[in-house]
Amino acid sequence: QVQLVESGGGLVQAGGSLRLSCVASGSIFSINAMGWYRQAPGKQRELVAVINRGSSTTYVDSVKGRFTISSDNAKNAVYLQMNSLKLEDTAVYYCNSYITTTEPMGLLVVSWGQGTQGTVSS
Repeated sequence: QVQLVESGGGLVQAGGSLRLSCVASGSIFSINAMGWYRQAPGKQRELVAVINRGSSTTYVDSVKGRFTISSDNAKNAVYLQMNSLKLEDTAVYYCNSYITTTEPMGLLVVSWGQGTQGTVSS
């Protein structure tokens, strides 16, 4: 019903930047919220940032002031600009969405992308 496709991961030196993108497609009636999670080796998946339909944003404390989440409603897209990257930001980053679908009408669907690797080196 809903597919998420991520892009933009890669390898960057500490202090550098990466920009992640995620585009949703499928039977979309409205996007209630989209966000980014990450999972580092040996750790649980954690919420990084989320933006809701009203453009309200939430960040995990460890990325505040360094990461910025934004969205483009016309493109059904969400972005994560990551600046001043640290070694501990190395993780697989997953896009997440809460979307109300058109088929079936009114169904709230939670979807995940396939993940994109972000690696920060010293």
